Amino acid sequence: MKATFRFHNRFLAAFLVLFFGIAADTGAALAQTAKLDELFTGLLAADDAGADQIVTEIWIEWSKSGSPSIDLLLQRGRAALAAGVPQVAIEHLTAAIDQDPAFAEAWNARATAYFQTGDLGPSVADIAHVLTLNPRHFGALSGLGMIFEELGKPDKALEAYKAALAVNPHMPDVKTSVERLEKDLAGQDL
Repeated sequence: MKATFRFHNRFLAAFLVLFFGIAADTGAALAQTAKLDELFTGLLAADDAGADQIVTEIWIEWSKSGSPSIDLLLQRGRAALAAGVPQVAIEHLTAAIDQDPAFAEAWNARATAYFQTGDLGPSVADIAHVLTLNPRHFGALSGLGMIFEELGKPDKALEAYKAALAVNPHMPDVKTSVERLEKDLAGQDL
């Protein structure tokens, strides 16, 4: 499973460089901790019922910046996203990124905000930062798949979704997207 994940990340890094001119060093593992390693190992072995708790714990770990002020900016950015005001979220999350450019979750949340405003280029650029800092970020990978679908790149969307599932095989919406895209792409080959 690890070899498949590395292949997908290398593919995505190369694609980001070629298609968008974004350099993404997915070999970096700045977001790796012993606790996250343990959680991801458990996630691969878990059944669907047990996976929900592990995923929640992963998101909690990812959301820890180590700075109360940055954590507050992330919280405010997420609240703005939930309230349907992504422009306000972008402001809070940009402030968090300015304070700590190595905090992957601020980049991820801002990528979501850009996606909600329809700014796909900045969203992809932020996803590249997320994957550079945290190559196992299944949320960013699935978000990248959604963007590729928006851009009419179903083959690239499929690769992104498969990379997300290699890290977290417990995402039913992503599984459905993979099945749909595989069926669609197989029909194109006929």
